[in-house]
Amino acid sequence: MLTFLRGEILLLQALPAGALAWLLEHQVMHAGQVYSLLAAALLVVSIACASMRVAHHAEILAAKAGDPYGTMILTLSAVTVEVIILVIMMRESEQPTLVRDTIYAAVMLDINGILGLAALLGGLKHGEQPYNDDSGKTYSVMIMTAMGISMVVPDFVPQASWHVYSGFTIAAMIALYALFLKLQVGQHSYFFAYRYPRMKKATEGETGQAAEEGSTTVSVITLIAGVAVIGLLAEFMSAFLNDGLEGTGAPLALTAILVAAIAAGPEILTALRAALANRMQAVVNIALGASLSTVILTVPVIEAIALFTGQPFIMAMTPVQITMTAITLVVAAININDGETNAIEGMTHFVLFATFIMLSILGL
Repeated sequence: MLTFLRGEILLLQALPAGALAWLLEHQVMHAGQVYSLLAAALLVVSIACASMRVAHHAEILAAKAGDPYGTMILTLSAVTVEVIILVIMMRESEQPTLVRDTIYAAVMLDINGILGLAALLGGLKHGEQPYNDDSGKTYSVMIMTAMGISMVVPDFVPQASWHVYSGFTIAAMIALYALFLKLQVGQHSYFFAYRYPRMKKATEGETGQAAEEGSTTVSVITLIAGVAVIGLLAEFMSAFLNDGLEGTGAPLALTAILVAAIAAGPEILTALRAALANRMQAVVNIALGASLSTVILTVPVIEAIALFTGQPFIMAMTPVQITMTAITLVVAAININDGETNAIEGMTHFVLFATFIMLSILGL
């Protein structure tokens, strides 16, 4: 038991952090914006540490399940954390574009940040890295369709008909994801897997090691508890952040990038380890799978909340966001069309990610 508790210290630290935030919330806010921002920063670190343990147990379950189930577990756990944080922050924030900006930031971070950096570093170490190009094509066309339906077309929908289109969007996203799951775990599961003959022993060794780290039940319970704790911390982090940024003129996209980064942090580490181990298929599944899951799972939840409350959210992307998304998806479609990645392809995506950060700093 003590060994287990020591191993979960990064997750357990969230409990006293949450207790302190609950006890000192009003005192911190009355002390001034600087203290609120400091408290928010400390909670971000605490959430990030807890997220790493959630991702660790998701990796254990993923190793036991094997591909494509493994990467599906990883992406779903990250998206769950993101949706929980997002929903909680929506209650505290008066930013009507928070959901749209968070989804956009997550796609930029997943495709250009994670895939770009992983392909760059992996390419520099291993040269060309193979993977199953069927997965890249499937992910790309579904991401483009999902983002087009939910974040481009709404700009042309009359205000009086928003609730009708919201209902349609929910149905469309559910239908797309249901078909995607059927493909991923059913007759077309080979789309999302790749055989590495020379790495078979190493992979089996890693899977065996992961299986020995703990039982499936323990990992599932710990993962669920971790998500709940993260939701608690996000409640206080959102309050401190909104109080600290009020009236500062900070870019509105900062909050969205923060939410996306917290959720994607563990995925970044997993993807980089996979790329350096010459397992690019895992990187493609994580980066593109996370992007697709973010769009296709977050949108129905948010649209359902909008229909329930009677208050629509601004989901239509700005011209700059549409342009960056279009460039990203076109570049991704070209780069992942041949079944191999290299450092040049990784660099193109990473430059796009740097461009996204620069535009965000400029408030665009």
